[in-house]
Parts: sequence; structure tokens; C-alpha cells
Amino acid sequence: MFKRKRSNTSNKSPRYLITDLNPKSPISEQFRTLRTNLQYSLVDQTLQSIVITSTGPETGKSMTAANLAVVFAQQGKRTLLIDGDLRKPTVHYTMRLNNLHGLSSLLIGEDTLENAIQPTGVKDLDAITSGPIPPNPSELLSSKRMKELLAALKEHYDMIIFDTPPMYAVTDAKIITELVDGSILVIRSGHTAIEEAKGAVKALEDVQTPLLGTVLNDVEKSKDNYYYNYYG
Repeated sequence: MFKRKRSNTSNKSPRYLITDLNPKSPISEQFRTLRTNLQYSLVDQTLQSIVITSTGPETGKSMTAANLAVVFAQQGKRTLLIDGDLRKPTVHYTMRLNNLHGLSSLLIGEDTLENAIQPTGVKDLDAITSGPIPPNPSELLSSKRMKELLAALKEHYDMIIFDTPPMYAVTDAKIITELVDGSILVIRSGHTAIEEAKGAVKALEDVQTPLLGTVLNDVEKSKDNYYYNYYG
């Protein structure tokens, strides 16, 4: 296996990720349930790479991707979280990592995996941040080098999770979805319009990659509801 660069931020804990800081909470349990459901979602193939996307901003997509990555790592799987949003990246903020090297610099051939992969402070969880924001994200993501990169990473990781831009913002999410084993759509209760959600589902279903399901965030807490408000 290639040697990872030792990040000077690797001794820092990620930004508040409930699955890392409070793994016994009801919300953390829901992420473990999601993990289990995903593992049984594909009957005839191994699930090794996933895209997490949404209809628009402010749905909790990026935090869903990060927390899901944590629970896969907690299961002992070698997990990699990749920031596939080369326009408004967040993984380096969430994981408290530098963003000098990352996906963009890998795709233009100016970096190596050893430099781009960073430990997150969570055991068995690494990350590739977005890297410097490029002028042509869609072209980089649809390049031959992107396919080669994903193939190389699959040799070293049990699970690869992409945090991508929202479906309606740009074509980037759809481009990455075509390369992975499955996708998850994140929607937010009281925020995501029904027609937007239906449109995003249709767009994902038009790709050959299976839509594995949806995650509903920010459900109102009530006495009769087991689920907790995601940000509560």
C-alpha cells in the first residue's frame, strides 16, 4: 500500500461529527442502520464506492457523507472520504485538514496520492480534500485520469465515499455517479421541495449506477417519533 503523507493536522479531531464524538447517540445509531442497509443494497456486486448528493444546498449532505464515512471506518473498513465538490468544498473544514493538495491537483497530474491522502484523526478513515479550486471542474471529473484514480484507490480502500455538489447546481454529481457503485440522495424535511426531490431521483435513475436510497434530514422531533432532529 502507498505511504500516506503525515498531515500536520492529523492530531486534531474532526469538526463536530456525532458518530465520532457520541457514537452511542440515537443519531449515530441511525447512521449505523444506514450503513447496514447499504451493505445489503446490492445483491450481485460489492458496494465499494458511493456518491452522496442532494437537490440543493443546506440539506446536511456533507455532514451525512462525513458521518457515514466515520461509521464505515468504525466497522474496521479502510474508508476514504473524497471531496468531489471542486467548486464549494467543505471536507477540509469538517476534518480540519489543509487543502493545499487534493483531488484537483491529482487530476491535473501535479500531485501524488502520497501527498493528497490525509489521515483524519478517526481510525481507518482517510480523506482527499478538493485541492485548489480549478476553472474547469466538470472537465477534470470526466477525464480519463479520474477513472484511473478511482481504480487505483479501490485497490487500497474497502469503502470510498464522494461528497459531491447538489444535483441541480452543476453536472459534477452526475459525472461522478456514473463512476461509482451507487448513490444516495439527501433531502431535508421542510426545506426540499417535493418536485425537486422527484426530479433529482429521476436524474439519478437515468444514470446506470443504482440509486441506493434517500436520507431525510431535519425531521421534527416528537414523542411518537424515534428520529431526532439532525442538527438538534
